[in-house]
Amino acid sequence: MASHLVHTCVRVRDIDASLRFYEALGFERRGRLNFETAYNVYLGLPGDGDKLELTVNDGREEPYDLGDGYNHVALVVDDLEQTLAHLKAAVGVDPEKPPFHPGGREELPHIAFVQDPDGYRIELIDAAFPTPQDPDER
Repeated sequence: MASHLVHTCVRVRDIDASLRFYEALGFERRGRLNFETAYNVYLGLPGDGDKLELTVNDGREEPYDLGDGYNHVALVVDDLEQTLAHLKAAVGVDPEKPPFHPGGREELPHIAFVQDPDGYRIELIDAAFPTPQDPDER
């Protein structure tokens, strides 16, 4: 049985662009691990472990196929509007659409989706909240 989540790994083509993006969100570089034809860069948020692994494969030129199974990674931010303004100024990233309440449910915080340089979607959630739970009735 698992005891905790170690990290999520995404494959990136331009490590510099990826680092600029994730550092603009508050991630810190924690370390690097070199292999024969690739390397990993580990990132984490202040006060947390190394939760994000960026893998760079030597010689990769074409974009990765993200498939239709991956959707997003979610991050809580202190101030959604400020975070979006910072991403725009720091790395030129705009949200997919303006902040909204998921499913039109006003009791849920505003969210917005942005994409990293490789097209991975990142959900930004305005302030901490417990994961919403509805009854298991459908």
